[in-house]
Amino acid sequence: MPNTPKVALITGAARRIGAEIAETLHAAGMNVVLHYHRSEAEAKTLCARFNQQRAHSAVLVQADLADLSGLESVIQKTVQEWGRLDVLINNASRFDKTKVGEVTQTLWQDLLNTNLAAPFFLSQAAAKHLAKFQGCIVNIADVHGERPMRDYAVYCMTKAGIVMLTKALAKELGPTIRVNAVAPGTVVPPEGENTLSEERAKKILSRTVLHRYGSAADVAKAVKFLIFEADFITGQVVSVDGGRLLSM
Repeated sequence: MPNTPKVALITGAARRIGAEIAETLHAAGMNVVLHYHRSEAEAKTLCARFNQQRAHSAVLVQADLADLSGLESVIQKTVQEWGRLDVLINNASRFDKTKVGEVTQTLWQDLLNTNLAAPFFLSQAAAKHLAKFQGCIVNIADVHGERPMRDYAVYCMTKAGIVMLTKALAKELGPTIRVNAVAPGTVVPPEGENTLSEERAKKILSRTVLHRYGSAADVAKAVKFLIFEADFITGQVVSVDGGRLLSM
């Protein structure tokens, strides 16, 4: 379909890093499929803005990624819209406290399903479509997949799994599909019950080489690079952390 723009599916696209990635790829000329779970209002606003900028360039798909039975449908809806899929961005994840001794089986399963199983099964379902257009997958990992964070054991385990998922899929799906990851760190401080105290935030920044927080745009730029300018890069994890890993 030579006249159809390339298509990217971004999970967790309504807010924060996911929305910035969608913004960056849409601005680069791609059509975007914006997945969301509960953030319906934000997703609809973003989608409407994209379609104002360029008619029929964005659509929505709603799904709870913890329900693995619905993931094939997410890919089917994506491909039905424009007849192609070029890029899958596995961004959506849950960031829940999982202090050892207090982790329930339900919380364990929800985190594993959303953060690790969903990216795998979405990638598996998308592979035959991505292969048609020499497409790629970009997973959003986390520097804490390499260095654990106290009270977030299960989250860190899922992100370590994303790193191995990236490498394994790169080997399995090459040469037709490239698979890479971006690992943010000291980027977009957490919200809600995970909000950092002022003292904790200062401590983290003091141990970050660049002595500042990054932004969602920094992550999105790395994703864009891996899609458009990294034809000979696969199986790699790019840390976007201001040097945080160097002193963790």
